[in-house]
Amino acid sequence: MNENNTDTPSPEACAGEIFELSGSKFAPDVAAELWPKILRHKWFMSEKLGRDIGLRTACIDFIENMDQVHKEFMAYRQPDFLAEMGAQTVSREIWDTISDSQPPKQLVERRIILPLTEEKLARKHGVVPPKTIIFFGPPGTGKTHFVKAIAGVLSWWYIEIAPSMLMADGADKLGANLRNVMEKARQLEKAVIFIDEFEEIAASRDMATRIDKSITNEFLKQVPLLKNQGNKILLVCATNYIRQLDSALLRPGRFDCIIPVGGLDDEGRKTILRHYLSRLNTGDINIDQITALTDRFTPADIEYMFQKVAQLAFELEYRGKQDYKVTTETFIEVVAQIPPSLTDEIIEEFRQDSATYSRA
Repeated sequence: MNENNTDTPSPEACAGEIFELSGSKFAPDVAAELWPKILRHKWFMSEKLGRDIGLRTACIDFIENMDQVHKEFMAYRQPDFLAEMGAQTVSREIWDTISDSQPPKQLVERRIILPLTEEKLARKHGVVPPKTIIFFGPPGTGKTHFVKAIAGVLSWWYIEIAPSMLMADGADKLGANLRNVMEKARQLEKAVIFIDEFEEIAASRDMATRIDKSITNEFLKQVPLLKNQGNKILLVCATNYIRQLDSALLRPGRFDCIIPVGGLDDEGRKTILRHYLSRLNTGDINIDQITALTDRFTPADIEYMFQKVAQLAFELEYRGKQDYKVTTETFIEVVAQIPPSLTDEIIEEFRQDSATYSRA
């Protein structure tokens, strides 16, 4: 018996089959929903027992133990779901690369990490950990990095869902693919589910096409289903353009927290600089001077800068045939070639969005 058997009879035929096998009567529409699950249960029992069991036995067992049967099957399939969704483990060390002075870190630790790691204390005081979060801010400010850091510090699976993955079968199948992914996500025990470029699948319906509206509507249906699960699933969505999201998603009740992730202060840049400097062959380094040079650099800008510094050091040592140590002068040369991503206009827009949309 194939788990994915698709030869489903008519609703009336399903009701007749179930009655004949078990003596239980169901309305045709209910029987039509149960029939493929009964066939799946027959497959599952046969897999567990190592022999083909009868359809009558499977049908009776399914009807008598519906809730338990579903839980057992989902537990059995969980490794498959994790593999299908590309689940990854993340090192806890990523959390330490984020400066304590960066405002989102303090908020994330207080509002998300602590209630999830100190469960008894949270229950004692009636604190409900968030299950749905939006990170927003300019490109390159480290939203993805934050999500990975959360997964790492919680020791939960990290699963990233890109809109392009959902669109693999065409835009008209995006809603169905989203529903399928979210159904799998709801069966996991502990996972951080990350959707980047969120505006591509949850844009405002005011000026949207029929397909875009249906996708946003589907997401609006899926969020409460996920939140009502008793498992430990954290859905985190990120966007560079929060103004483009549908207003229904931004109202209380859908997302528990809406958190701005902006530029770095001096201490934030120093934390990232120290992280990357530890990987280089360095000589005389003035970290305060490099910190000043990288004003208005995003984490992505800093990562790119270090890639260029490393490549330059590699080439200079290769050509010079002698040890080359990266110095402050090396950074001065490279930084001059990299315009910072953050401008006055971007910073002001982010300030306005933070005042308008932030909620924790």
